Amino acid sequence: MSQKVDWADAITPLIEKYKGRQHPLEYKNIYQLLVMVVLSAQDSDKHINSLAPELFTHFPNMEALSNATTDTLFPLVGKVRNFANKVKWLTGIAKQIKADENIPLTMEELVALPGIGRKSANVILREAGAEAEGVMVDLHVVRVAPRLGIATGTDPKKIELQIMEQIPQSQWGEAGMAISFLGRETCRPSHPQHEECIMSSVCKYYKEVHGS
Repeated sequence: MSQKVDWADAITPLIEKYKGRQHPLEYKNIYQLLVMVVLSAQDSDKHINSLAPELFTHFPNMEALSNATTDTLFPLVGKVRNFANKVKWLTGIAKQIKADENIPLTMEELVALPGIGRKSANVILREAGAEAEGVMVDLHVVRVAPRLGIATGTDPKKIELQIMEQIPQSQWGEAGMAISFLGRETCRPSHPQHEECIMSSVCKYYKEVHGS
């Protein structure tokens, strides 16, 4: 990992570019986001967005979801990957939380819920405008952060810790989503668009490719 880059300064333009942009999951409130985040694990945001409207017509809030069963949820989300476990997690969360206003907004409380890890918790905290307690690391961040040089390896937990060490807490909430959006739009797996990248001046991968 390069120690020459002042990442707090270097990542600022990227954060400014994407600051406040909503997560690609098309939710309308934090209840919907929590449900969709759980469903989207190992699945695609696009797939979850396609089925969410009908799901929330039947189960519009946490109270309604607490009365759901596998049989009532199967027609709505039965095609979601790992459906059986996700239904257990969601109904378990709903029975525990009981109402939308009881959704916790701290890392400790969120990761204690079934089916929610640090990535999901970081997404929920960011979208809810709560204080950041970590950096969101999804598959795009796992790919892009080592390319940039702000982290190394492929372990999401280690990448998160490395990014947290490189930038101040005030940037944590937006940094992960900003890197993720960069990965979705510019730093693609096989054909990164170097000439369009806002981070090319500090990017380790760019310098390796261009020999600078």
